[in-house]
Amino acid sequence: MELRELYKKIGLQKEIVQKLEDIEESLCLEELGGCLEQLTDMETASLAYERLQEYLQEDGENLKMLYCQMECAGRAHGRYEQRRIPEDVYIDTMKCFPRFLRECAAKNGRMFFDRGWWTYRQLSLDLFRVGALEYQISEQRTSGTIGIHIPSDADLSGESVDDSLRRAGVFFRTYFPELKYDRYACDSWLLSPALKNLLPESSHIRSFQERFRILEVDQEDRGYMEWLFRAPREAEYGGLPGKTSLQRNVRGHLLQGGTVGSAYGVMKADMAAIES
Repeated sequence: MELRELYKKIGLQKEIVQKLEDIEESLCLEELGGCLEQLTDMETASLAYERLQEYLQEDGENLKMLYCQMECAGRAHGRYEQRRIPEDVYIDTMKCFPRFLRECAAKNGRMFFDRGWWTYRQLSLDLFRVGALEYQISEQRTSGTIGIHIPSDADLSGESVDDSLRRAGVFFRTYFPELKYDRYACDSWLLSPALKNLLPESSHIRSFQERFRILEVDQEDRGYMEWLFRAPREAEYGGLPGKTSLQRNVRGHLLQGGTVGSAYGVMKADMAAIES
């Protein structure tokens, strides 16, 4: 897919598009050909990302990295077409880029690309957004699970999650029939048992938690600081925002000496989706 078309379809921010177009005129992709090809293969993507970082060197806003990954995203469109994966899944998956830029601006007060270490999963057809949730294949290769990730803009209502799980079941049976898995797994602060006492029974987060059997709890994980408060993980509790009831409840819990952490849970795949 041509880059300008991709920018438009995923809603990439106009100020970022302008900067990427300036970078396009100065960056020689021919020198990066092999590295970009490796970035779209999950087996080599991590090393390719490190090599690309070394090559780009001074890149204060990481927009050269973003441009390279946008180029890879455009190339990935052809692989989607080869597997006949619907266009809407491709677009929804690649919308992670403007979403991450928005999250970065909310956290830091300015917009730059801080997720290059993660987004090669989308570029290598390892992670897909299907409805409200994202699904990652690579966990299946070693543990027989499909990983679930929860985007910051996910609708966690029961109907929305049911729809996503149903569609995911159809998606993997149709486009990745070679995959063998029997459960979904999720590792997130949203599964933390501590949240149950901080949320009403009608909470969508609580109903989402109840879908999983919790296997591990990490009380030291401070990822919730970034995702819930848009604050650095080491931020002082007293200065955390309280715009939502959950923020206020968690902040009060922390100030009283409580912890939130995160948890790892699984659900059986045959119970997760309704057969179509």
